[in-house]
Amino acid sequence: MKLSIVVPTFNNLNYLKFFLNSLKKNSSFNHEIVLHINDGSDGTLNYAIKNKIKHTHSTYNIGLCSSMNCAYKLTTTNYILYAHDDMYFCKNWDVFLINEIINQKNNFYYLSGTNISTRYGLINYDCGSSIDTFDEDKFDKFCLDDKTPDLQSSHWAPHLVHRELWDKIGGFSEEFDPGDGSDPDFCMKLWLENVRLFKGISKFKVYHFNSITTRNDKVLLNNGTKTFLLKYGFNPKFFRKYYLKGNNSIIYFKGNLNDPNKNLFMIFDLLINKIKILFIKFKS
Repeated sequence: MKLSIVVPTFNNLNYLKFFLNSLKKNSSFNHEIVLHINDGSDGTLNYAIKNKIKHTHSTYNIGLCSSMNCAYKLTTTNYILYAHDDMYFCKNWDVFLINEIINQKNNFYYLSGTNISTRYGLINYDCGSSIDTFDEDKFDKFCLDDKTPDLQSSHWAPHLVHRELWDKIGGFSEEFDPGDGSDPDFCMKLWLENVRLFKGISKFKVYHFNSITTRNDKVLLNNGTKTFLLKYGFNPKFFRKYYLKGNNSIIYFKGNLNDPNKNLFMIFDLLINKIKILFIKFKS
């Protein structure tokens, strides 16, 4: 089975090479790689052309959401995997992911890897804060030894959906460019299409260097929480808590999710969200 790995990148060539090397080294099958290159004046564009890597290109940073939608147009498989350019995939990652795809009864699923990081990961484990200090052997050993079960309520990259689903929801919502809030919005659109399986695959581990591009002040982030709140009537935290039944913590996978169970806590939190909307509209 062949996957389409779609990666937006913005003048982050060293990390992109590191990521692509992990795919070359640790994949059991050959997959389609499609980049969207924002600017690319650091050598990324020339690197992609020289190495015949399929890509789209913009002369400036158009944002994560627009980048994904542009690159998607060049994909040819039924399985769309979104990844960051500052990740490192574990050995046999694609075997674990493809086995999960094969087990699905239909195309209505959202599958993700499990992020390992020095901080802000689902699992915090220090294998290095940069590609220069990354300890590959330590990461490999952790992946072999870790017994964390599959996870519930996944809503993070790298994530995979079927082409049918991507087309139904129209890909990423470009009002969230340059990218803050785009992941919960993507999941909310899936929810509205009756997707109820949001699963993090424990064995599909990735080491994430924590959005190195945005941490280097290359990108002025949008207020994704505000955009999400005005779009759906509640913020991403509310969506993760009452719909996905979790937040950014480890919750073991129990199967398909049910619709929210309305109770006094949910009604109170929803009321708080409505007040926030009124306040935003009053200020504007």
